[in-house]
Amino acid sequence: MKQVIAMHGWSSDSTAWAPWERHFSHRGWLWQSGERGYGNRRSCNPNWAEPASGGTNPYKARQRRVVIAHSLGPHLLEPSVLNQATDVVLLASFGRFVPQGLEGRALRTGLRGMQNAIGSPGEATMLRTFLKRAAQPADLCGLPLGPEQHGLSQRGRDCLKDDLERLIKTSGLPTGLPKTARVLVVDGMDDAIVAPAASREHLLALTSHLQDAPEQWQLQDVGHALLVPDLLVRVQQWLDHNSRAN
Repeated sequence: MKQVIAMHGWSSDSTAWAPWERHFSHRGWLWQSGERGYGNRRSCNPNWAEPASGGTNPYKARQRRVVIAHSLGPHLLEPSVLNQATDVVLLASFGRFVPQGLEGRALRTGLRGMQNAIGSPGEATMLRTFLKRAAQPADLCGLPLGPEQHGLSQRGRDCLKDDLERLIKTSGLPTGLPKTARVLVVDGMDDAIVAPAASREHLLALTSHLQDAPEQWQLQDVGHALLVPDLLVRVQQWLDHNSRAN
């Protein structure tokens, strides 16, 4: 049984995974998308599906449980979900988001300003600025429509604030990441959201934590949103090539 649980990052929603879900579903993968509910979609914390034959299934050892998560996404999943993953694909993600030292203090101040803007007259400008930075060097119109365009709910605003606080307080790898998972790290070389120091620290922490060193793809002329048309195909091929089901 092959299944994926995907988790979007801060200010996004599950509709961003629509092309991925279509592609993977057509190739026999069961796909579930987590949802934080920032906008008009109901929040959802997915769990792994069990084989229909139950716990005595002789093929249980062949299950693939893949987490694909963008940015803050892996930190938003339940640790019990992450802990059961056989493979993890980390897209423009991080362990500690705010680096230590002077660079980190300036970033923390900026993030507090973003928190204060949520629910204020400056909210729309703040979110648009963030999305522009996430998309660059590509154009903002390349991003899929999300909560910012569809409208935020009050509950969604509260969740945005809470998740931004969670982002500020990240101090290491997401809780529950299994040492035995095969991990792919995909980073954009022109990421204007995740600091280079945070990306370096992330890779070092993964290398130290995992049984097998992670594979890293560094994509040239690509930003935080990883707007690469064939990325979903490349990730699917990586998963199939590195299958443990054989």
